[in-house]
Amino acid sequence: MKYILTSLLALTLFICCNSDKDKKTDYTVENEKEITDYIAKNKLEAVRTETGLYYIINEPGTGAQPTATSNVTVAYTGYYTNGKIFDQSKADGISFGLDQVIKGWTEGIPYFKEGGKGSLLIPSHLGYGSSDTNGIPGGSVLVFDVKLLKVNN
Repeated sequence: MKYILTSLLALTLFICCNSDKDKKTDYTVENEKEITDYIAKNKLEAVRTETGLYYIINEPGTGAQPTATSNVTVAYTGYYTNGKIFDQSKADGISFGLDQVIKGWTEGIPYFKEGGKGSLLIPSHLGYGSSDTNGIPGGSVLVFDVKLLKVNN
C-alpha cells in the first residue's frame, strides 16, 4: 500500500510539472504595452490590425501587391524594441513563401506593394510565441524594417 501511495504521489507530481511545462504564457497584454510605448517613444504613426500586428508604411510602393500565399523577395532588418538587431538580410533580400514564415510576416507583408518600405511590429503570438526559438527569447516583440523588393508570383 505504501508503494502504491508513493507511486501515485510521484505520478501526480510528474503530471503537474509536465503540464506546467506545456502551458504557453500569454504575453498579449505585455506585448501590447511594449509596442504602444515603442510607438509613442519614437513618435511613429502605426496602424493596428485586429490580430494585434502594427504596421507602418513609409513608402507604399507602386508595383504588384502580394497575397498571404505569394512568394516574395524582401530586404529586412529584425530587432527588438530596445534596438538590438537579431537578424538582417543582405541588400538584395531573401525570397520565401509568405505561407512559410511567422504569422506577422504572412499578415504584414501584403500591406506593401513592390518597392514599398516600412515596419512591422509583431507581438509574440504572431512571431515565435512564448518559447525561446533560435536565440529569440519567448514572448519577444519583434520589429522588422522591411522593403518589398519583388512579388515573385
